[in-house]
Amino acid sequence: MAALATISLFIGVAELDGFILFASRIPRTVALILAGAAFAITGLIMQLLVRNRFVEPGTTGATDAASLALLAVLLTTPGLPIWGKAILAALGALVGVIGFLMLARRIPSRSSVLVPIVGILYGGVIGAVTTFIAYRGDMLQELLSWGVGDFSSILRGRYEILYLAAAAALVAWIAADRFTVAGLGDDAARGLGLNTRGVMGLGVTIIALVTGILMAVTGALPFLGLIAPNIVSRLIGDNMRRAVPLVALLGAAIVLLCDIVGRVVRFPFELPISIVMGVLGGAVFLWLLLGTARPVDAAGLSPRRGAGRQQKALTKDPA
Repeated sequence: MAALATISLFIGVAELDGFILFASRIPRTVALILAGAAFAITGLIMQLLVRNRFVEPGTTGATDAASLALLAVLLTTPGLPIWGKAILAALGALVGVIGFLMLARRIPSRSSVLVPIVGILYGGVIGAVTTFIAYRGDMLQELLSWGVGDFSSILRGRYEILYLAAAAALVAWIAADRFTVAGLGDDAARGLGLNTRGVMGLGVTIIALVTGILMAVTGALPFLGLIAPNIVSRLIGDNMRRAVPLVALLGAAIVLLCDIVGRVVRFPFELPISIVMGVLGGAVFLWLLLGTARPVDAAGLSPRRGAGRQQKALTKDPA
């Protein structure tokens, strides 16, 4: 990550000087790191709460609901400052996540593939409604800007709210043990004395806050919350306290790498980061679905080092 961050500072059309460095290059690099780390951790939280390896905010309707909220803001109060847009986008994402969780509880099958398919369909419905409203309001271009992640407009003074998203991710690390226990299932977690509703509420709040801030500042980062947690989980298991720092570093590194590729592949022009990340994330998603690396159980969790005890708990808990 450090190497990619250093490279990012020296890529650009304008000649590097002190003003460009501190007004544009450093803010952009810091924004990439904060966004990548925070959004990757939200994917890890959602996978533990739903107990499925194939879910993240982009496949559960959270980003679509945040886009709908941003569109409502644009139609009603277009002059709202960035922090106000981020808060309302977070509220929209919160409603979207709660709606997905309610749907997930009603799915009769525990198939690891069915849950994300339902999430994608759910997000597609919200996205269709959003597109229809944007079309009637002649705001399709604004809607596209939220759906396509882009860091080219990041300057000093336009990204600092991302520190709030990073703080929310830090809270997730502080409560990591509770999320790990919650990943064992409701019955096992209650048997260990965990307040499952409180942990679920905390997790949903973190997911909504990070998703809303990123949608308002940078736009969507597809599949990031899917790639980083799955790679780390296959290496060290499902202990969230150990996984959070590695997921944050890997998420930041992936975002930096995709941004660098988008800036150099058609230099001096720039591809939005979501295009590069969509190609990479789509390939990894298919790899995970096909299960080429290791067999996957009904909850979407694969046997890996350090996960033996949790796997036994999962098999005992039919929920």
